[in-house]
Amino acid sequence: MSELSRREFTKLIGAAGLASSFVQPAQTTGRTIGIQVGAVSFVDEGVEPVLDRFQREARINALFIATFTYGRGIAGRQVPGQPLPDHGKQEYDTEFHGGNFAHTHENYYQRTSLKKIPAPDHPGFDVLASVLPQAQSRSMKVFCWYEDVFRRDLEGIAPLQEVTLSGQKASTLCFHNPEVQAFWQALTEDYVRSYPIDGVMWGSERQGPFGNAIGAAHGGARANPFEVTCFCDFCKAEAKARGIDVQRAAEGYTKLASLVRDSRAASRPTDGYFVSFWRLLVTYPEILAWEKLWNDGQKSTYANIYQLAKSIRPDIAVGWHLWHNNSFSPFYRAEQDYAEFRRYSDFLKVVMYNNCGGPRLASYVDSVSRTIFGDLPTEDVLDLTYKVQNYREAPLTELPHEGLSADYVARETRRALAGVSTPSAESAPAAKAPGTPKIWPGIDIDIPTGQDEKKTEPQDVREAVRAALAAGADGVILSRKYSEMRLANLRAAGEALRG
Repeated sequence: MSELSRREFTKLIGAAGLASSFVQPAQTTGRTIGIQVGAVSFVDEGVEPVLDRFQREARINALFIATFTYGRGIAGRQVPGQPLPDHGKQEYDTEFHGGNFAHTHENYYQRTSLKKIPAPDHPGFDVLASVLPQAQSRSMKVFCWYEDVFRRDLEGIAPLQEVTLSGQKASTLCFHNPEVQAFWQALTEDYVRSYPIDGVMWGSERQGPFGNAIGAAHGGARANPFEVTCFCDFCKAEAKARGIDVQRAAEGYTKLASLVRDSRAASRPTDGYFVSFWRLLVTYPEILAWEKLWNDGQKSTYANIYQLAKSIRPDIAVGWHLWHNNSFSPFYRAEQDYAEFRRYSDFLKVVMYNNCGGPRLASYVDSVSRTIFGDLPTEDVLDLTYKVQNYREAPLTELPHEGLSADYVARETRRALAGVSTPSAESAPAAKAPGTPKIWPGIDIDIPTGQDEKKTEPQDVREAVRAALAAGADGVILSRKYSEMRLANLRAAGEALRG
C-alpha cells in the first residue's frame, strides 16, 4: 500500500469501529497465539532456541506442529526458488519427502493398506517426543497439524486413490473409501494415545467436482475439467444408495467438461457462458448431487476424527484448517457452513492470508472469467466477487501487488464468529452437543508469492493481527510455516500483541 492508501484505509476502519485496535494494546489474556512450524526448524535451529524465539518475539503460547504431510506448504524448509529467511540453514532441502514426522505405532494401522508413512527426512527425530517436554515446561500447548496431501509413489496407496472422470487414478484419496477413513482414524488415534498433546488440527485443501470443473479456485485455470473426482466404485455405490443415476452424473460432468474446454478456447455458446452452464445444471441435476456426495464424504472425515479423538480424551481440542478458497469462490463458501461445523469442532482456523490473498484472488477471477463468468469482463467479475463476498479491496490492476487489506481480515473474522454462533439447520445427528467453536484466524507471514506480487512487510502483520483480535477473534495462528518467515515479520506479530 502507498502511504495515501494506508491513510484512506485507517479512515475506513475507523468508520467500521476498528480504529482503536491500531492504537490500543491488543489484549491477549486467554487467547491462543499459535504458530505453524515443521520438524526441520527444530532440527536446524534446536528445540530450545526456537521456542525461546517464539515466546520472546511473538508471545506464542501454542505450537501447531506439522506432524503429517507430503507437501511443502507446511513442512520442510523454504520452497526452492523463494528467498531464504534470515534464520535456519541457508540452503534448500531439495530432497524433501514428507510423511509422519512423529513415531508411527504400527498397531493402529491394521485396517488400512497405507502403513509405511514414517518421514525419512530426519532419521531418528520424533518431533513430538522432542518438542513436547520443552513446550510443556513453558506452558505452551502442542497441537498435531496434519493435512490431506499425499504422494503417488507410496506403498499401499493405490487402492485408496480417487478415480477421475476419465477413469485415471488421482493422487488424492477418496473419502468414501473405508480404508481412507480408517487411515485418518489410525493416525488420529496414534497421536492422541501416544503423546500428551493438547489438540489436533486437520486440513483438506480440496473441493468437489463441480468447483474443480469450472476452475473455481486460485490456479483453477490450470485444472483439467475431465480429471475431476471421484468416480470410484465406492462413490458409485454411495450414489446408488442415494438414488443418484451414476451414468447420468458421468454424462453431465462430461458435457460440463466439454463446455469448460470450449469456454477456455473463447468459443462462446449461442446463449452465452452463464446461461449454458445453468442449462446444464437444470438438465443434469446429478451434477450437483455428485458435488454434495463428494462434500458429504469430506464432512464425514471431520466428524469421524472428532468423535474418535473425543472418545479417547474428551478434553482434547479438535479443529480444522479451512482452505483459502473460502475467501474467493462463493460456490466453495456456500459449502463451508460454519454453523454446521459446530457439531464436530472445538475451533476453526479460518485462512485469512491477506498478503498472498491479492494474487490468489486475482488468479481465481482470471480462472472463472474463462468459464462460468465468461460473459463479463474480468474487472466486472472481480467487482461481482467483492459484492458477493462483502469485501472492499483494490482494483484488479493493483490487487496482485497490493494484496488484501486488514479490513478483509476483520470482515472474515466477524463473519466466522457470526457463523459459528448460529445453530445449524442440518438435520443429521450432531457429533456433539452444539457449542460455539473458537475462531483462530490464520495470519499470513511471508507465504510465497510471484516475483512481482505482494510481499509481507511488518506493518501488514501488525495490522492483520490487530484487526483479527479487534474483530473478536479468540486468537490467531501465524502461518504457513516458521521456516519461510522473516524475523522482522515474526516480531511484528509480537509488537501487535504488545500494543
